[in-house]
Amino acid sequence: MFKTITTNIETPNPSDPDLHLVQASLHGDAHSFKKLYQRHHHKVRSTLFQLCGSDGLDDLVQDVFLRAWKGLGKFRQSSQFSTWLYRIAFNVASDRRKALAKMRSRNISVEDEQLENLSDDAIARDGYQQAGLNQMHYQDIMQRGLAKLSEDHRAVLVLHDLEELPQKDIAEILSIPVGTVKSRLFHARSAIRKFLEAQGVEL
Repeated sequence: MFKTITTNIETPNPSDPDLHLVQASLHGDAHSFKKLYQRHHHKVRSTLFQLCGSDGLDDLVQDVFLRAWKGLGKFRQSSQFSTWLYRIAFNVASDRRKALAKMRSRNISVEDEQLENLSDDAIARDGYQQAGLNQMHYQDIMQRGLAKLSEDHRAVLVLHDLEELPQKDIAEILSIPVGTVKSRLFHARSAIRKFLEAQGVEL
């Protein structure tokens, strides 16, 4: 069904819990890659939701795993598969936001108005239907606050505070020094705190 994917010989990372599935997938085992999908689907979806909102979310998730499958031969097995996958998710989110920004700049009337409202009221409700009204209200405010951050600050805040990734992993995902991660995180937290306080949220 799938062609065998070739890769460079390197020293694998024995601490990576996904290593055996990655190696099987590299030999064309689609079932093993399906297991990788099942393991990481929810985390990838959550990250994309926080970075891009709910519009086209299923397509974005599919794009991440399609890129991962096609690019698996380039994955350095000395690294963590999950970190590499987050990097792909960040790239997909970045491409999505750039595409939306480009569409807005062309003043596409109806579609542009819809795109301007991404990450606003309706988005925060997606995935939280079972939550209480107070929780939904907070998520709504938080999503609008995230939308006001720069892409760099938003990415660091989402990966660290919402997805709970270590700073060193975030540095690898975003290809920046750990010191830059700390700086962006400080400024992002400060900005989101000011926004939440302005909305009357007690911190």
